[in-house]
Amino acid sequence: MHKSLLIDPAKCTSCLQCEMACSYEHTGAFNPARSRIKIYEFEHGRYAIPFTCTQCAEAWCLHACPVEAITINAETGAKDVHADLCVGCKVCTIACPFGAVNYDKQTKTVVKCDLCGGDPKCAEACPTDAITYVDEDWTGYDRMQYYAERTHLPSFSG
Repeated sequence: MHKSLLIDPAKCTSCLQCEMACSYEHTGAFNPARSRIKIYEFEHGRYAIPFTCTQCAEAWCLHACPVEAITINAETGAKDVHADLCVGCKVCTIACPFGAVNYDKQTKTVVKCDLCGGDPKCAEACPTDAITYVDEDWTGYDRMQYYAERTHLPSFSG
C-alpha cells in the first residue's frame, strides 16, 4: 500500500515550515521559492492552503514527457522526475491540470513533489498536522473537492 500527503487547509497557519523543509531537503537551502509545496493565501491571509502534486493515478505529466524523464517510483508511488533525463521542455508543466509541476531556472529542469522518497519533510515539519502522510486511500481528487467546498472560499467567477 502506497502512502500520500493528506492536506487539511483548516489546520494551516501559513507558517511556511513545509516550504522551508521542502526547499532545504531538495536544494540544501531555506528558499521557499524553490519549494515543491506552496502555501496559497486567500482573503489577505484569512485562508491558507498548502498545495503540491497529488501523485495522480492518471499522471498526465508522466504521459506528456517526450523523453520519459518522469517515472513511477515503485516504493512510494510518486511520479519522480529524473533530472538527468529531463530536457527542460516544460511539456509536463502544461499537461498537469493542477499546476504542480514547475520549471527550476537554476537546474533548467522541472521539479515536482517526490514524497521525499517516502519520508516527506513537509509533513514532518508541519506543526499543526495540516500536512500528514497517510495511506493513499484517504486522499485523492474527491478529498480535495471535499476540502475545497468545506473552506467556503469566495467565488472567483466574477
